[in-house]
Amino acid sequence: MTGSSVDSGFAAAFSHRPARLRMLWITASLGACFLGVRWGLRDAPLLWFAALRALLGGAALAAVAIAQRRPLPRSAATWGGIGVLGLINVSLAFWAMFAGIAGLATGTAAVLANAQPLLILLPAWWLFGERVTARTGLALVVGFGGLLVVAVPGGGGQGALLSLLSAAAVTTGTLMVRRLDGVDVVVASAAHLLLGGTVLASVAFAMEGVPHIDWTPRFVAVLIFLGLIATAATTLAWFVETRRCPLSTLTPWMFLVPIFGLLIGIAALHERPDAWMVTGIVLVLISMRVALTKHPTTGAGPPGHLYVADSAVDKLEVHHKPPNPQPPHDDP
Repeated sequence: MTGSSVDSGFAAAFSHRPARLRMLWITASLGACFLGVRWGLRDAPLLWFAALRALLGGAALAAVAIAQRRPLPRSAATWGGIGVLGLINVSLAFWAMFAGIAGLATGTAAVLANAQPLLILLPAWWLFGERVTARTGLALVVGFGGLLVVAVPGGGGQGALLSLLSAAAVTTGTLMVRRLDGVDVVVASAAHLLLGGTVLASVAFAMEGVPHIDWTPRFVAVLIFLGLIATAATTLAWFVETRRCPLSTLTPWMFLVPIFGLLIGIAALHERPDAWMVTGIVLVLISMRVALTKHPTTGAGPPGHLYVADSAVDKLEVHHKPPNPQPPHDDP
C-alpha cells in the first residue's frame, strides 16, 4: 500500500462532522450527571451507586443487542480489548468521577472531569494522525480557561486529582474505541459497561460491604436517568461519533458538559449566575465557535504525521482522495 493511499484511506474513515443535535443532547445529559450524582449519593454508598449506574446502562444495551441479534466478537483478543476498555472507561472513570464530585464543588468537578479536549490532542495526533492547527489548539486552551474562570471561584478540594483522573480515563477510553475495529458498537458498549460495572460491584462489596441503599423516589429517578439516558444512550451515541469523526472536531463539544451542568444547577437549585460565570461561558462559546468552524483544509494524515499548512501539500492530498468515500456502518 502506498503512502498516498494510507493518507486518503485514513482521511476518509474519520472525515465526518459531528451531528450537532446528537452532541447537544449528549452533552446536556452528561451535564445533568453531576447534579444527579450529588443527589444520589445522599441515598447510596459511592461505589455501589457507580456500579449500579454502569450495570443498569449495560443491561439496557445488552437487551437491545439481544433483541436485534447483534453479532458477538469471536476472538479472545477483541474480548480482551473490551475488558480493558471496561476497566478504564467504566471502573476507573466512574469511581474517580463519583469520588471527585463527592469531594469538590459541583462546578469545579464538572470542569476538571471534562478536560478531555486538551488531554486528547497529542495522543490523537500521534495515534491517528489527526492534525490540530494552531487555531484549534488555541481555541481549546481558551475554552478550558473559560471553564476555569467559572469553576475556580467555587473552590477546589481533595477531589481535584480524582476528577482529572476521571478525565484521563475517559480520554484513554475514547482512544481505545478507535482500536475496536469490526466490533458491533452496541455490543461493545454493552459489554464494556457490564464488565466495568461488575468490577465496580466486586470492589464495592469488598470495601463497603452489603449495600445499604435508601430506595427513595428521588434515588430511583436519578438512577434510571443516569443508567438509561446518561450512560446507555450517551455511551452508544458517543462511540458512534468517535468512529466517524475527527477527535479534534468532536472533543470541543465536551466543553458544553460543565456549562450545561452549571445551567441545570441554576434552574434546579435557583443559583444566581455571577460575572465570573457569564464571562467563562462566553469564552467557552467563542472557543467552540472557532474550534468547530470548518476550515478549507480538512482531513488527516497517517499516525505520527505532522501536518504542515502548505497549499501545495493540501492540493496533493486532495488529489489522492478516493471518490465518494464510504462512511463506516456504525449507526445502531
